[in-house]
Amino acid sequence: KEGEGAAGETNEPEGVSLAPQVAEDVSGDDAAKSASGARKNGAVPTGRVVGIVKRSWRERGYAASVDLGPGSAGAAASSAAAAATTAAARAAYLLAIPVDRRLPKIRISTRQAAAIVDQRIVVVIDGWPADSPYPEGHYVKSLGKLGDADAETAAVLLEADVDDRPFAPAVHACVPPLPWRFDQREHLTLQPHREDLRELRVCSVDPPGCRDIDDALSCRALDADGHPGMLELGVHIADVTSFLHPETAMDAEACRRGTSTYLVQRRLDMLPKPLTEDICSLRGGVERLAFSVFFRFDAQTNLPVPGVSPRFTKSVIKSNAALTYAEAQTMMDDAGDDAPLTVDLRGINACARALRRRRLDAGALTLASPEVRFELDKETSDPLDVGMYVTREANQMVEEMMLLANVASAEAILKAYPSHALLRRHPTPAPRMFDPLLKACAASGVVIDVTSSRALADSLDAAVRPEDPYFNTLLRIVATRCMSQAVYCVSGAHAAPERVHYGLAAPLYTHFTSPIRRYADVVVHRLLNAALGLEKPDASLQDSEALRLVADNINMRHRNSQMAARASVELHTHIFFRKKAAETEARVIRVRANGIIVFVPKFGIEAPVLFDAPEESGVVDTAGAGAGRGSGTVLDEEAMTVTTSTGKVWRVFDALRVRIEIEELAARRSRLAIRILPDM
Repeated sequence: KEGEGAAGETNEPEGVSLAPQVAEDVSGDDAAKSASGARKNGAVPTGRVVGIVKRSWRERGYAASVDLGPGSAGAAASSAAAAATTAAARAAYLLAIPVDRRLPKIRISTRQAAAIVDQRIVVVIDGWPADSPYPEGHYVKSLGKLGDADAETAAVLLEADVDDRPFAPAVHACVPPLPWRFDQREHLTLQPHREDLRELRVCSVDPPGCRDIDDALSCRALDADGHPGMLELGVHIADVTSFLHPETAMDAEACRRGTSTYLVQRRLDMLPKPLTEDICSLRGGVERLAFSVFFRFDAQTNLPVPGVSPRFTKSVIKSNAALTYAEAQTMMDDAGDDAPLTVDLRGINACARALRRRRLDAGALTLASPEVRFELDKETSDPLDVGMYVTREANQMVEEMMLLANVASAEAILKAYPSHALLRRHPTPAPRMFDPLLKACAASGVVIDVTSSRALADSLDAAVRPEDPYFNTLLRIVATRCMSQAVYCVSGAHAAPERVHYGLAAPLYTHFTSPIRRYADVVVHRLLNAALGLEKPDASLQDSEALRLVADNINMRHRNSQMAARASVELHTHIFFRKKAAETEARVIRVRANGIIVFVPKFGIEAPVLFDAPEESGVVDTAGAGAGRGSGTVLDEEAMTVTTSTGKVWRVFDALRVRIEIEELAARRSRLAIRILPDM
């Protein structure tokens, strides 16, 4: 909800995931640049491995399948596997092919060869003899049949190092018993700092089916309170830290997991489900503990009143409604709906529009990152349909309120703890990172200024083609790929200019609004509790080095979660096209010597199409196999064009029609194939 897609990251609501991305790592662009330089001057950078400092073998193992390729050791092993039907059978030697194609095949010995030849398995590397072309390992377990959605999802989680194991009994022991109910004496009489806001009109706005509701909003006029012409906007966040205490098994586990992970068909929680979906979730019609922050807005300008600081308080609320984005949008658009809650939503939305204008005027970026939504079969969880996620003004309304609360939280904790506040920084991209965007724009006759975020934002706004409405979106997608990743950091480790959030054009930023699913927000809540004098600060919050280790772990877990989410999208896209092919529009987003990289807006797919036939058809190879095909093509890197052997010229951002289908390969592999259709 915080809108950081412009900052090299996204916060994915339930049921929404990032589309597969290609070559998003800057180091990959550097490698391509070095290779290009080598071709021009004839010098090829060459090195030799002289020693292994530290093994990076994964203790949990690697997802793999048995190699049954013809003429290979796996083929011979398959015969042994077929015969291995008794307990007395001798161990068979097999080659296991890891899912990660960067890894070599792994030689394993097992007596269960017959049972695992068609399974997705887990293997662990034990060693790599100097005289062997393959590392040696052993079979651990089977995840399920090859191609099965559950088995492949388990492989995705293993490869991304995302923990999907159940919570331990010691963790569940920390959860209050259900049903949990608000207690007047415990939560108000004995907590005089907590305000009773149960009469305040509050609602939440989330994706459909959302059960872990972190946040809710309120809006009321202050005329009756002696402040005519003013509004009080409230952002109410689940008070997770009232249930999640330091130095407990549940806190240690939440810190280790770092974040919840959203896959296409399931959610892996950072906290046990009774907390995420019940006790802490700000559901409609029930009393829940919250951490509230209030802002004074001028009803004329719809902007915060100058000189009036935000007010933080612990509270108890009773949400009037848990709305979806579509429901909230329908209410605001209905001119005949004058219900009090609808009036509140319109007031919040008016302020959100003004905040957004002010933020964009300051240089905040509005970029584009393709997000897709799957419609799943309720019984099998197989994808029935897939399409781009639709964003409404209601989404932007909630986004602006979350950004406002996060910025206010960053300012509050930094003021109280200048050296050990947990912040969210988005480093300014290095000039070389904009090379792909600048080349694409130059080839398209578009002038882009990347000297500052404001200059970039203005340039992107001006880069429009009336005859091609999607052109501007393509530019923003390319610009998004040039961004560095936003990361958590400890304030004392960075000077003020290094703490900025480039994408949001904010001098300070942090995460406060999603403590149910992000441990960073839990830390920020605890810092705010201490800053407000509500509780004594935990010792770990005053230890900058300990806080740095927490931030490093959260950053790693966030990246892993994103990788798992993207891989889950790729998997379900594969399953969807396994049942039916599709023909649709696509756009060239990059050119290569042996093909083009296309983006399919309808399905959010971005992948290479390699030239492998005179009729200029192509086949997607998401692993990059087949490099070297397309002989006879001519690449012009400056003009961003590639000319095929038949004379067809492809330019960046060209439109084309493609056919998408699944192509079966040898060794029980398959891939998503994209073929260019002839012009009509």
